Amino acid sequence: MKLIGIEEHFLTTEVKDAWSAIGLEAADPSVAFHGGPLGKRLADLAEERLSLMDETGLDVQVLSLTTPSLHDLGPDSVDLARRVNDAVAEAVARHPDRFQALATLPVASPDEAALELERCVRTLGFKGTMLCGRVGHRNLDHADLLPIFQSAAALKAPILLHPRAPEKCVRDAYYSGFSPQVDAAFSCFGLGWHYDAGIQFLRLVLAGHFDRFPNLQVILGHWGELILFYAERIANIDRVSGLKQSMTTYFRRNLSVTASGIYLPHYLEQAARIVGYDRLMFSADYPYQYRPGYDARRFLENCGLDQAATQGFAHGNWDRLTEELPQSL
Repeated sequence: MKLIGIEEHFLTTEVKDAWSAIGLEAADPSVAFHGGPLGKRLADLAEERLSLMDETGLDVQVLSLTTPSLHDLGPDSVDLARRVNDAVAEAVARHPDRFQALATLPVASPDEAALELERCVRTLGFKGTMLCGRVGHRNLDHADLLPIFQSAAALKAPILLHPRAPEKCVRDAYYSGFSPQVDAAFSCFGLGWHYDAGIQFLRLVLAGHFDRFPNLQVILGHWGELILFYAERIANIDRVSGLKQSMTTYFRRNLSVTASGIYLPHYLEQAARIVGYDRLMFSADYPYQYRPGYDARRFLENCGLDQAATQGFAHGNWDRLTEELPQSL
């Protein structure tokens, strides 16, 4: 059974240099996570990556630029985004049976980002895009960013909504007071960035994006970035939201979720209860969650789903979500 991982990351030297040029290391603690062995794996889009895919049992990786992507870069990121996307398109062309791609967007320039998404889908054959939460100090529902979502909806291109570190004032208020290493872990992969990603999705719902664009599709990693475990409480917002649909409807109509290397069957079951089995997707969150020992394939084989649901989880749901994308030229 084909196994597609839809949240698998890379990082280019040019993007790392752009982060350094604006001093992003001081503003976003997650930037420091991308060195050492992880940095080497992020940079490789060839034989070592393919070898580790084989070792864990993954047939296809959907490649995306790691967090915080280009979200803190200014208008100069338009050309940078094009170079990143062209480089990834070349990697996909070299290994079309092993790689797919999500577009990297110059989100600080929303009109140009919308055009770049269209280029990536229509010309390069990409499967959608990945966004990493706030753009500078703007949440994703900010009116300035609407062209990106309008373009995604028109193209029927899904958006993978990836975590990023909370703003410094939030980190200082809630995730500080320990050692620098503990503060960074607590505010990022320990907890903070998962809250941030879930909140960004809820902001899109509450801002009416899924009423404006009923077919807009968003994917959350890490089994729904915590919000699925409080779906019953979140549904109480229906009393005051003024939206056209219930929160439950948006969860089941506009949201898909993926594993992100968290291989826990009871998390899978909770996600399925909220969004449905046809909206579960697989991902290994390479290289961050990579573990040896045929790990990805073993979870698929022991996840507890029946044959049809397992096939959907492994690849079918992703294939169906992306089947109506415009054909590349």
